[in-house]
This record gives sequence, structure tokens and C-alpha cells, in this order.
Amino acid sequence: MIAQQTDTGIDQRLVKAMGHPLRQRILIALNRRVSSPNQLANELGEPLGNVSYHVKVLAECDAIELVDTRPVRGAVEHFYRAIMRNHFDDRHWESLPLSMRRALFGQTLQQIWKHAAEAADAGGFDDPEDHVSWTVSDLDDEGFRDMVEHVNEALERAMQIQEESANRRAAAGEAESVRTEFVLMHFHRPNGASA
Repeated sequence: MIAQQTDTGIDQRLVKAMGHPLRQRILIALNRRVSSPNQLANELGEPLGNVSYHVKVLAECDAIELVDTRPVRGAVEHFYRAIMRNHFDDRHWESLPLSMRRALFGQTLQQIWKHAAEAADAGGFDDPEDHVSWTVSDLDDEGFRDMVEHVNEALERAMQIQEESANRRAAAGEAESVRTEFVLMHFHRPNGASA
């Protein structure tokens, strides 16, 4: 994929791909597996027309690619996979305007909260190996940089595990999967905030 960067170094295709909550959700799904707009609409609980529109935008952004077509009841179903990760690296993230970073954080936090609440209601935290933790830290500059590096390494490893798993599942002909979510948050708290 050839980057289309501006003077700030931001790939505008990634900005456009991630700039709408539904496109973000579609890109996340297509980073997990190959899927059609119809399958995505059913999975995401969204109207097929909306999903099809946003799939088209993602394809125009070179975020996804068509990998298969199949005839289905007199029509042709198109199947896509992601060719762009659904996140910004630190260098690109810091180049985004603050308003865009806040909007992307907002839509991501809404999805995290929705998915965590749904999982809690459905017993999604019942497995003894599920994990939720919350750590409040007071760090010096070096500790902050170390934490940022640790978060980036954990995210990179999580994406590698997903890719390795997807490759094994594809080699086995779409073997069963365990659907999970991995959330990392590291942020500044306001001075004087309670523990």
C-alpha cells in the first residue's frame, strides 16, 4: 500500500477509513476475517445499505480489498479482507489534530463500553482466565515513557497473535474461534482526581 501523506505525515486514507464509527467497526471485523457486506450487516446489527456504503469507502481508501465473489440467489456476493490495520502508530497519532484525536477516542470508548456491558450481561467475564485490571500510577517522565513503550509492545503482540490465529484458521478451513476483545488504555488523569 502506498501512503498518501500530507505535510504532517498523516496518511489521509487511514484518517478517512477511521473517521466514521461504522467504518471503524467494519475495519476491525475485516482485520479478523474475510467477510461480505451482508455478513457484516448481520454481525454488526446495521442496515445492509449503510454497511455496503462504508465498505465501498474503505475499498476506495485502500483499507480493504476484494478477495472473492460468489453467486447468491441471482446476485453476486463480494468478500473483503483488511489490508490496513485499524489503528494509528504513535507518529501518525500525534500528527492528527486534537479535535480528530478526541473524536476517535470518543467513538472508540463508546464501542468499548458497549461491548464490555454486553459481555458482562452475557457472562463474558465468567471464564477464570478472563482479565480486568485497573492500575493508577504516579510516574516520572522516564516511567511514563516506559509505560508508553510497554503499551505499544503489548498492542503489537496482540495484533501478531490475531494474525497468527487467522492464518491457522484459514489453513484449517475456518476452524472454530474464540471471540475476545483486548483493550488497552493509558491516559493522563486530571490533577487532584480521586484514586
